[in-house]
Amino acid sequence: MGKKLIIVESPAKAKTIVKFLGTGYTVKASMGHIRDLPKKELGIDVENNFKPHYVLDRKKSALIKELKASAKEASEILLASDRDREGEAIAWHLKEALKKEIKGKPVKRIVFNEITKKAIRDSIKHPTVVDENIFNSQQARRILDRIVGYKVSPLLWKVIAKNLSAGRVQSVALRLICEREEKIEAFTPEEYWSINATIFKDDYTPLVADLTKIDNKKAKIGTKEESDKIIEELKRLEFHIDKIEKKSRKIQPYPPYITSTLQQDASKLLNFSPKFTMQIAQRLYEGINIGGETVGLISYMRTDSLRLSDEAHEVSRKLISERYGKDFLNKSVRIFKNKNKSQDAHEAIRPTDAFRTPEAIAQYLDEPQKKLYALIWQRFIATQMIPATIETNNILTSAGIYSFKSSASRILNKGFLNAYPHVQISEKALLDSRYSEKDLLQSKNIEGKQHFTKPPARFSEASLIKEMESLGIGRPSTYASITNTIRERDYVRIENKYFFPTDLGKTVNTFLVGNFSSFFNVNFTAEMEDNLDKIGYGELEWHNVLKIYFDKIMELLNKVDIKSSKEKLVEETDLVCEKCGSKMVIKWGRNGKFLACSNYPECKNIKNFKKDENGKIIIEEPETLDEKCPKCGSPLIVKTGRYGKFIACSNYPKCKFTKPFTTGIKCPKCGKGELVEKRNKRGKTFFGCSNYPECKFISNFKPVIMKCTECDSEYLEEHFSKDKGKFFKCPKCGKEYF
Repeated sequence: MGKKLIIVESPAKAKTIVKFLGTGYTVKASMGHIRDLPKKELGIDVENNFKPHYVLDRKKSALIKELKASAKEASEILLASDRDREGEAIAWHLKEALKKEIKGKPVKRIVFNEITKKAIRDSIKHPTVVDENIFNSQQARRILDRIVGYKVSPLLWKVIAKNLSAGRVQSVALRLICEREEKIEAFTPEEYWSINATIFKDDYTPLVADLTKIDNKKAKIGTKEESDKIIEELKRLEFHIDKIEKKSRKIQPYPPYITSTLQQDASKLLNFSPKFTMQIAQRLYEGINIGGETVGLISYMRTDSLRLSDEAHEVSRKLISERYGKDFLNKSVRIFKNKNKSQDAHEAIRPTDAFRTPEAIAQYLDEPQKKLYALIWQRFIATQMIPATIETNNILTSAGIYSFKSSASRILNKGFLNAYPHVQISEKALLDSRYSEKDLLQSKNIEGKQHFTKPPARFSEASLIKEMESLGIGRPSTYASITNTIRERDYVRIENKYFFPTDLGKTVNTFLVGNFSSFFNVNFTAEMEDNLDKIGYGELEWHNVLKIYFDKIMELLNKVDIKSSKEKLVEETDLVCEKCGSKMVIKWGRNGKFLACSNYPECKNIKNFKKDENGKIIIEEPETLDEKCPKCGSPLIVKTGRYGKFIACSNYPKCKFTKPFTTGIKCPKCGKGELVEKRNKRGKTFFGCSNYPECKFISNFKPVIMKCTECDSEYLEEHFSKDKGKFFKCPKCGKEYF
């Protein structure tokens, strides 16, 4: 009898699992999806209940052939893709693609929350079947995204520029960023003042008191004149203590991590992007070599469930008793409630073994892995520890109609903070215990401070994910891809951790909101996400849901006026065309914004430009070279086209001579041509050999004329990373220069 075949998603997972099983199993990886909708056509029969046309991935032909051969020899097939929508879809497509080879054989679905020997063996003992409802949920989402992309994106090409795209959820995330930027730009700061006083009695430690109320109403001081007037009054008044409050409060530990909160904390505490966080978490989940044994260190990391297994609770509570002492163990098991929409079959993110402490396995992990594992471990352990206890002292004082407050606090018992130290608690020295109610006080240093109201904060990656989660947009498996996609499309940029919409992003958002506001909005998108979940629960039929949204998008598409939309995006300027005297306007083209004569097509004068920090237009004159055109003798200039920089005759269009713009650095592969700066269809810059197609060398890194001290390389490549900043690397020997 043949072996049982287990098909997982990744090779790393396959390597880990095969070590847990006996000789009766073969483990293969599908490398994600092996079937999808075709790339160059819609691939959906809208008139026939949205029937999709799936095609095999041509790039995986050899892999699919290998899977078919293994399935043909196997006695049983176990589909072990991840336990989310995408994983269920991968399992369904594997069944369809291998239908001939698995005919008449048992095909089962196994899922596990962690990659440990016990979890794998338990899943094999309790197999299920592919869940058609969850697959239909993924299928509906995929078809809906395809319809949006294939129907709306071409309009962006016609109105703005080629190769732009609209996404069902990404466009809403972009809208959130743009609308926040509009609020910031429209914000007018308002002045306000605060007043504090130093008050004391005899040799007691002075109190710094803040004005909180005027005549029992919240203190509102708008100008310096008002502040000065109050200060003069206070100097003539006597202060006395009205009340002394001593309180203790408890801070409860946070719930264990789910996908969104892990991404938020990793961004805030570790400076990891959501995409990088998920890459590291995936590695920890699939397995790390610990002392010669490959071990999955954390549970499945795409989840919105706060549930923890009884076994996990038991192990964590045992560790707390042994490591921190029984006094720090919460009396009963602390349970965290899920949101209604979360899938209770999943667990929260946790270590697979609490006794595998961060310090115990530090030597086996790289720095990012260490940091993320420690964060997950700390948060998990803290869930079963006692609360932190904070003591707060307040002294309430008054002078006439003016009420003041002095505060201090300290930590009485760190509780769960012993395990999870990331909670920020500001401690102030406790107030002098000799003060008592009705004490009369003297005052000094009564000061007013000017403040201005601040605009709403821009979104960081962490706060954008938090906002999307609270609004019901996106799901655990999509947060990282959403933030990453809008960055890759150059719709936004990140500065000092905060999102800024680019000119392109603002323009795309203006067009989408102007024409599809009722579709690309928060409420409508959240409703779509809920309905996709309901399909997964078996509460809605996927064809009917798609029909509603398809009709909606088509209704809006039919109302779009291309000509009018393009005209709305044209910006007028005060610049005058030197060729015909007409006004110059700003238009969008395939390479971004450019200046063009408003008298087009009679006058085809165009210019590149940039704006300074004050928004003033600065015309970018082309760089003139010392060389002359070999055809007409005019000076040669450097221009930027669709595919990057090139050298052209300044006498264009009369003379159309062009040649590649080279860097002066010889190609390291063939040595004949020189490196040329190019740009692909998506606008990304790269460097290739001028001797193409004879030599097909390419590099994504900018070459710099600098000789390597270790080898004979005549140039280095310019790199950048979060950890190292800007540095140079030899393309031959790999030596780095900082």
